[in-house]
This record gives sequence, C-alpha cells and structure tokens, in this order.
Amino acid sequence: MTLARRFFLMALGLGVWMANPALGAELELVQTIPMPNVEGRIDHMAVDAAGERLFIAALGNNTVEVIDLKRGSRVRSMPGFGEPQGLAYVAQSNRLFVASGNANRVDILDAASLAPIRRVDGLEDADNVRYDAKARQIYVGYGKGALRVLDAATGDPSGELKLSGHPESFQLEEASGRIFVNVPTANHIAVLDRVQRKIVATWELHGAAANFPMTLDEAGHRLFVGVRRPAELLVYDTDSGKLITRLPIGGDTDDVFFDAAKRRIYAICGQGLISVVQQGEADRYTVLEAVHTAPGARTGLFVAALQRLYVAAPARGGSEAEVRVYAVR
Repeated sequence: MTLARRFFLMALGLGVWMANPALGAELELVQTIPMPNVEGRIDHMAVDAAGERLFIAALGNNTVEVIDLKRGSRVRSMPGFGEPQGLAYVAQSNRLFVASGNANRVDILDAASLAPIRRVDGLEDADNVRYDAKARQIYVGYGKGALRVLDAATGDPSGELKLSGHPESFQLEEASGRIFVNVPTANHIAVLDRVQRKIVATWELHGAAANFPMTLDEAGHRLFVGVRRPAELLVYDTDSGKLITRLPIGGDTDDVFFDAAKRRIYAICGQGLISVVQQGEADRYTVLEAVHTAPGARTGLFVAALQRLYVAAPARGGSEAEVRVYAVR
C-alpha cells in the first residue's frame, strides 16, 4: 500500500469518528476504580467473572492488583513479581497463572487465598498466557521464540512450540487446533498446529509492522491484528490467510477484543483512546468512534459475560493509576 493510500484511509477513519452523530454511544464510562501507589506501565488482565474479581499485571510496579468488581475497589496489591506481564484465570481449578518477564517464570496461585502453589522457572521474558479449556493446558509465550505448554492442573511442562521470534499476543482456535501468533520481530503472523506442534503457515503484514495485539472471531473465520506502524487494524480470513481489509485506529495499541454479540472490535490504544470498529455483512467494516481515555492507557480486558470493557490507565502527570470501566451499549 502506498503512503498516500494510508493517509487517505487515516483521513477517512478520522472523518467517520468526527461525523458520526452516535459518537460515544457504543461505550459509556460508568466507573473509575483508583489504584493508589501503583507506578509505571500496566500490562494485561484476567477476570474471575463468577467471583467478580479483576486481576491486573502492574508490570512497572512488580505487583498483581486485585479489583473487587462488585465493590468497585482495589482490595489487594500483591508484591513479589518481576515485571508481571500475562495472566490467566482457570475457573475449573480456581487458579491464577502469572507470567513475569524479568523474573523469567510463571507463578501459579490458589485464586481463593491468592497463596502461591508452584513456580515454573526457566521461562525467559515470560509474556502472554492463554488457557486451552478443552485440553486443560496453559500456553505461555516466552524467550526468543517459543510457546511453553503447561498442564493446568499440575503446572508440569508438557512440550513447546518453536517460533522465529518472541511471541506477543496469540489466540487459540478451538475447532481446528490452530494457534495464531503475532511475531513482530519476524514481521509476520505464525500459524501453529497444536497437535503437530509446528508452524504450518506464516502470514505477511503487507507493509505494516509492530503487530502486538490480536483477537479472533472464530465463528466468522476472521482474525483481527493491531499494528503500530502504521496505526491500523488488519483483518484476515483464517481459512485462506488472505488480508481482507485494513482500517485506521489509534496509535500504540496493545490490546484488541472482539465482541461477538455486538459484532464489534475494540482496540485499546496508548495514544489515549479506544477505537471501535463495527463488523458488517460481506466483510464491511466501519470505524464507529474514538472513545478518549488517558495517555498510556493501552491495555485492558473485554468481559462478554458482564458486557464491560476494562481499561488500565497508568499514573501520569500527578494522576494516580486507575481502572476505567466502560459499559457496552
């Protein structure tokens, strides 16, 4: 794509945001939850929906923050982690998995008491974590290029899948057994087979770079990938690997979520906004609005069961860190 074409798309997207009379209708800020004394960058989240608890990896603070969603308050700040990045909550066993990049490990906690159960070491730059409920396995992205597989009940290693660079966000496709992985240092998306435990395809970024977040519409056979250079959302057909379209979004995105009920994509962007994209028929996508958040607020979590989008805003310029809660309309 030419530079002129990219500028045209950006201008078109911004025009939609500014002209849309329903601006602000899709997401409504309904609550802010302060996290005092939390400094630095905030990374990813996990939710215990039944217990109404939100877990937040406060990477720069070396803590995991625990939010009581019913009370709307922070109830605990757990120290002792080395740059926590990825989290996964497993409801079946009521356990929380915490990947710490600087500590090179995954901690397994009893989520009821939040007491440590086990520590899995030797995972350099442990990052994103995903849970395969069907196989009852945990996948951890780490190192210079691998996904480590852990038994979700015991924490025992049960293999790994090699990649050509450090993995960022990845998604597990239930029906096919594939895993889609963003590998920004290799400038591609890797497609892995969970059974064969190997790469079966790589998809190019078509002139884009810095592909960090992604989300999956498995029923619709679409993969959504956020890239930072330029600031775009790439839409792929998961059957063919073909790039369907690309749309302008905010800068510095680090989390993207698909809302199956509303057929929307929410891209959380460190520029200080959430880009909302509507999925229509025949691969028609419309940038609906840009919801303003806070500078550096680039991570969050969409919880379909609660119809809430949680966005982490780091402490900046005299303002303390907080969680911004958006109701989906």
